[in-house]
Formats: sequence, C-alpha cells, structure tokens
Amino acid sequence: MYKILVVDDERIEREGLRLILQRGYPNLMIEEASSGNAAIEWVRRFQPDLVLMDIKMPGITGLEAIQIIAEENPWIRFIMVTAFDTFEYARQAIKLGVKDYLLKPSKAREIVATVSRVLEQIGEERLYRSQLSSQQAAMEKTIPLIETDIVTQLLFDHVHDIHLQELLDLIGESSSNEMFAVQITLSENKELLYRAVKKRLKNACSCWVGAMCGLQIPVFVFRRPDRSFRAQAVDIAQEILRVASPSKEGWFVGIGGVCSSLHDSKQSFQEALLSSIHTTTSAVKYRFYEDLPVINSVREILNREQERQLLDHIRLGRWKQVLSSVMELIRSFEQEQIPLIQAQQRILEVLWLTTRILSELGIMLPAPMYTFQAQDYRQFCTETLHILQHLEQAYEQFYQHASTETIHTMKQYIFEHSHENISLDMISRQVGLNPFYISKLFKEQLGINYIDFLTECRIERSKQLMLDPNKSMKEITFEVGYHDPNYFSKVFKKSSGQSPTEYRKALLQGNEEKPENGSTVR
Repeated sequence: MYKILVVDDERIEREGLRLILQRGYPNLMIEEASSGNAAIEWVRRFQPDLVLMDIKMPGITGLEAIQIIAEENPWIRFIMVTAFDTFEYARQAIKLGVKDYLLKPSKAREIVATVSRVLEQIGEERLYRSQLSSQQAAMEKTIPLIETDIVTQLLFDHVHDIHLQELLDLIGESSSNEMFAVQITLSENKELLYRAVKKRLKNACSCWVGAMCGLQIPVFVFRRPDRSFRAQAVDIAQEILRVASPSKEGWFVGIGGVCSSLHDSKQSFQEALLSSIHTTTSAVKYRFYEDLPVINSVREILNREQERQLLDHIRLGRWKQVLSSVMELIRSFEQEQIPLIQAQQRILEVLWLTTRILSELGIMLPAPMYTFQAQDYRQFCTETLHILQHLEQAYEQFYQHASTETIHTMKQYIFEHSHENISLDMISRQVGLNPFYISKLFKEQLGINYIDFLTECRIERSKQLMLDPNKSMKEITFEVGYHDPNYFSKVFKKSSGQSPTEYRKALLQGNEEKPENGSTVR
C-alpha cells in the first residue's frame, strides 16, 4: 500500500492525475492539496510516500514546499509536475532530491510509467529500511551475548584476534580503551539478582558483564576520562550494592587495577578476585586490590606471575600443578623457618582463593579450615594435602557428567545453530554446564576453542552455499552468521587460503568441467 499526495492549484489537474493513478494503481491511497502551504500541512497528517508537486502555485512555490517537506521527512519522494520546461527548475529540483519530472500535459501512460518507476524505488528503499531495522533489533539482542563471550574468552586466554575485533566493532568499543575488572559476589544464585545488577551497571557505566558463575559475576568497566579511577570504581561498587538487601549480607565487590589493553585485562580480573577473597562484616562491602594488606595475604606469598599461574591452574583443573605449587610454598616457609602458625595462615589464604575460584565455576564449597593446629611441618603438609584432595574430588564430581556424549551434544548444537548469534551462554543452557567450563572443555578435549569450531562450521556451510550461483556473497555472509562481508572475507581467507570470491570461482569452474559421470573433461 502506497500513499500519494497530488499538489496543484488547478482542481481539474488534480482530479485528472488522481483518476489516471487510480486506474493504474487501484490500491493507492491518494489525497489532494491546492497549494504549497496546504501540502505541508497534509504531509504532516497523511505521511505520504510520494508527492506529485506542481511548481507554480499561489503563495510559496512547489520547490519551496519540497524543501520544507524534505527537511522534515527525508524519506518522502517527489515528482515535479509543471508546464515550465526550464533548466533552472530542473537544476533546483535535482538539488532537492526530486526523483522525476512530468510536463503538462502528459499522456496517461507516461504518468503511470513515471510514477511506477518512483514507486519501485520507494519499495526498494522500504525493504532496505526494514532489513536494516531487523538487523538493528537483532544486534540489540545479540550484544549482551557478545559481551559475555568476550569476558569468558579474555579470562581463559581463548581469544581469536580477528573474531574479537569483529565483536569490538559490533559493540562500538576500542581494544585500546583503559579498563578495570570488578568481581561481584552475590548472596544468592538468582537470575533476578543478576539482571538487576546488570541493569544497574549498564545505567552507571560503559562495561562488559560476564555470565554469572555460582555467586560471582565478572565485569570489565571502561575508564571515564573525566573521573579518577577510584572515584569511578567506588560509585560503581555502591550502585551494585544498592541491589542488595539493607544488610548486604553475603555481597562483596572486589576491584582490580587499571589496564591499558585487553591483553592485560586478565591480570586486572585476577586482582579483583584476590581482593574479594575475604568478605567483610563492616559497612564497606568493596575493596581495591591495591588496598590489600601485604601482611598475611596472598600478595605477600606470591608475586604477580605466580598468582597468574596458580589461578589458571585452579580454574583449568590442573590439580597436580596446584598441589605442586602449594607444597613448594610450604617447603619455602620451612626453609625460611617461618613460624608454623603463620605459615598455616598464609596457606589458608591460598586455599580460600581456590574455593573462591571453584565457586566462580559453579562449585559451591564452604571455606576450608584446618581442623587442628599442626605440631610440625610434616603434619601441616599432610593436612594441606587432604584439603586439596577434597577440593579436587569436588571439582571432578561436579564435571564427571561432561562425557564424550556431552562433547558430541555441544558440537551438534553448534553445527545446527552456527548461522545464528550463538554464544557460550546459549551452549551452557543446552548441556547444563558452566560457560567457563565449556570453554575449558573444548580446549582440552578438541584442541581448539569453541570460536574456532564455530568458525569451521560457518566456513563449511558457506562453501556449500557458494554452489548456488544465484546467491550473492553478501547473502551468504548473513546466512552463515556473520554481520560484515569484509570480516567474513578475512576469516574465510585465513581458513581456506583464498578469498571467498577466488574460492567460489574455482569451485564453480570445477563443477562445470565435470560431466555427470564424475570424470574430468580434458
């Protein structure tokens, strides 16, 4: 259904045009205006798709009316209808974006043909706007999924540089922006609390909110250049805590240091994690990593590289390395003749850190405690080993159902939905596993991360679609799940060694050279 406004100061001309158009297009909605000023008012009420505008009329001219209407309604198209065939009118009309020109008098078939051409253009523009609107609506739904995927990839070093850059472009962020990590501990594992925290954060700052794991939510916050780091971080922590009950029991916010690039973001997150090991009973429920006391803390025991390695070992389930690191610490304490009670307190810090990371993965355990005061270092090692074995057992039991069948289910789901805006969070809901653990499982069991597998699925699907010569490369790009043809071309070339166009050309030529029996034509 199209709406047309016919503007002419001569009634017979208006009615004549109306009659011709109604015969040619019975479904048109047509209204009339007798002057430029009347046309402006009609446009505001009627909102036509096309205006047939006479040039010479009492009051303002048709060109002046077109200029006013076009400024308010840039999507409306115009056809000039005039007895004056002069270059100056045509020049001004083109400048105003007039689509065509009808001279009085015109034959009915000429009028219908001219209007038909413009209506076809309007139809194409409508379709384009509709597609653009659908893409924008889809992107609004996709961006939260993209954010959670970015956070997971950053925390596990499973970052595909090309893929990450596409995600950054889609959500309008730069990889060089300064950021800092926040680790939020909630009182309950409830989707309602997660959504409330996420809404608060989005209203308060520019950030990426990761998936909720157990009681923890990882967040990366982008620095505001007009605020100091501490002032911005305190405001954000207070906004988060407003979601909690008045007592804020169980809630805590750990804040890592500022990092200048995505490649350093994991360090900031580990600092946020360390700063949130001890929840506090005081009114202040947040802490900066830089404010952690050095005495009796993990910072006194481990340097930054050791911290990073230990956190990675725990998160990835490398229990032999965890055990080796902890026992090495105990041996160093013994060699330095550190009092046993002080050594026990320091290792307890490490064990608390371990349970905090396990809770991040969805494994909820009480904070470990030594059941008695060890009498010597040998007894201390034995008790520590027992606690670590208990933690390892809990870890293995939690993920024991992640069998070969589970891997197959995840691969099948990704294969079948690769053309969609798929995410780790969507996969996790299908198999009932934590997004972080899915990322780990793919890397360990298949030797690639899930993004690489998703890319393989999309590339293979694109090769099948290339066999259809009627499909454009742009259509194929969107059908396989990518949003940008240039990005698709980069990924395809990296995977196949050729650009999509080169590959398709060779593919189609190869098919043409093969007869039905499969032998090669020479």
